[in-house]
Amino acid sequence: MQTTFTAEQLADPHVAESEKILRKCVHCGFCTATCPTYVTLGNELDSPRGRIYLIKDMLENGRPADKQVVTHIDRCLSCLSCMTTCPSGVNYMHLVDHARVHIEKTYRRPFADRMIRSVLAAVLPYPGRFRAALVLAKVGKPFAKLFEATPLKPVAAMLRLAPGSVPRRSRNSSPSLHKAAGERKKRVALLTGCAQPVLDPGINDATISLLTRLGVEVVVPRGEGCCGALVHHMGREEQALASARQNVDAWTREIEKGGLDAIVITASGCGTTIKDYGFMLRLDPTYADKAARVSALARDVTEFLATLDLPEPAEKPALAVAYHSACSMQHGQKITRQPKDLLAKAGFTVREPREGHLCCGSAGTYNIMQPEISARLRDRKVKNLEATGAAVVATGNIGCITQIASAANMPVVHTVQLLDWAYGGKRPAGLGSLVQ
Repeated sequence: MQTTFTAEQLADPHVAESEKILRKCVHCGFCTATCPTYVTLGNELDSPRGRIYLIKDMLENGRPADKQVVTHIDRCLSCLSCMTTCPSGVNYMHLVDHARVHIEKTYRRPFADRMIRSVLAAVLPYPGRFRAALVLAKVGKPFAKLFEATPLKPVAAMLRLAPGSVPRRSRNSSPSLHKAAGERKKRVALLTGCAQPVLDPGINDATISLLTRLGVEVVVPRGEGCCGALVHHMGREEQALASARQNVDAWTREIEKGGLDAIVITASGCGTTIKDYGFMLRLDPTYADKAARVSALARDVTEFLATLDLPEPAEKPALAVAYHSACSMQHGQKITRQPKDLLAKAGFTVREPREGHLCCGSAGTYNIMQPEISARLRDRKVKNLEATGAAVVATGNIGCITQIASAANMPVVHTVQLLDWAYGGKRPAGLGSLVQ
């Protein structure tokens, strides 16, 4: 793709990076075939190629974002399926991230949109606030329909997604050290996260249980917080970078104190962002090197487990499992085989759904801000998962778990919960009365 940025524009390192990305695009259109919004809506501007043209025009002409650009960028899930498909290596992730920052700085959204986004940014990254919000949502659920035909439609989506009850807070969510059973073979830090420990604290509990039995010491560091992904995808650059710096500081202290073999992450959406800290903080002389070191240590829990010598399972549950590969796992981190191989080794029968590359429609806050498109993608995903005939769905991202479970007639649990069970841990509570 030819570009006409001026030397003055290219003096901005963010613009220079986007210009390099734009020049790699060859207009081939392969990305349109695997883009969930293009497949759903059939609009060229809701494809990666179409959005690239909009971003190029906006940045090249140095103009503020307008309603058309904002509409089509907002509809992007950041699923990154296009990056898996692209034969030219176009880093669409960094390009659309830059576009979202530009939108945030140059476009004034309608009042209701601004208010909802501000509330999400002020609540979701903070477990205490999020827990309180979910308690209040129980009271508001019966009134969700009142918001449907108003500019506050995302409020209705929030209320519908809120669980009927909030699990009790786990002690493992607090800073703590969990020693390895027997000889210590590895030492890792565990990201507790923000939304996940509120919605399903059992995921991190199962991770700690499994890793310590396998001889891995697990530290939950003091001072860590949200990875920054939620606000990063809203274009709130400074808030996202502040979260990144906070976590880099927390993990650097652990690296310097006792060393770390990995930073283990149980939410793949967080993993994609943390593995990008080195890029996000590359221009910060104080944090660039430390962030790069943190990114190099970041591992999805299944990615880390695949490096260990696992024993024979304590029991082999005779269950057929439909594996849903979260977009942030397969497209963002290129982790495709490890979760399925681990489940198979643990004795589960793994089944893969049709259209596994398509997003379930969760995508951070997407199922709140774009509820209609999200619901169409969710229903398509659920239909394909149920068609496998499996008894349970396994996935590696809390957003996908919440999204799929809201419509599926089968249990949806985290992959590590099934693995912990197979290797001597507790049966996942999410399986309910499901019989082996």
